Amino acid sequence: MEPRDDRSAESGEERAAVRPDRGRDRDAEGKARNARPRDGLGRPLPYGAPGVPRAPEGVVRTAGASVDEAQELLRAGRPFHAHEVFEDAWKSGPAEQRALWRGLAQTAVGLTHAARGNTTGGARLLRRGADEVERWAGSAGAPAPGGLDAGGVVAWARALAERVDAEGQVADAAAVAPELRARR
Repeated sequence: MEPRDDRSAESGEERAAVRPDRGRDRDAEGKARNARPRDGLGRPLPYGAPGVPRAPEGVVRTAGASVDEAQELLRAGRPFHAHEVFEDAWKSGPAEQRALWRGLAQTAVGLTHAARGNTTGGARLLRRGADEVERWAGSAGAPAPGGLDAGGVVAWARALAERVDAEGQVADAAAVAPELRARR
């Protein structure tokens, strides 16, 4: 039988050297938090492997800072990490903006799945996120926060979902990343 993951093949001593408590990964506050390194698409790597820097979780940012950081991550081909930024805004932002940030997180996860090869799930999440952002924009009565181009994101997500359905896996997440703000 093949080992389930990289840790199951290690002896108890080897595992203890990597994770001294041999229990769940925990952050400094004691909350369960997976400490395995991640690749650019958020897939867990073996303990000790080099990964990409992770977006810190639970950070309260301004709307503009959230858009800036997510855009940088998307341009770098790291949509999973951009989703974490959107998720922070969704959880910490004003209640009237939560549907917008949730929809943006769904589009980023949709791109993540499409780039990982899960085309059905990727296209579905891209459409679900687009629908959420569009519903928010239709009911908001105000411009999107942080200079976000909500209509542009909706159009991008729907077009990419169609492309993923027709062509399959996205080979380069950075090459198809959206522009979150309208170009001037």
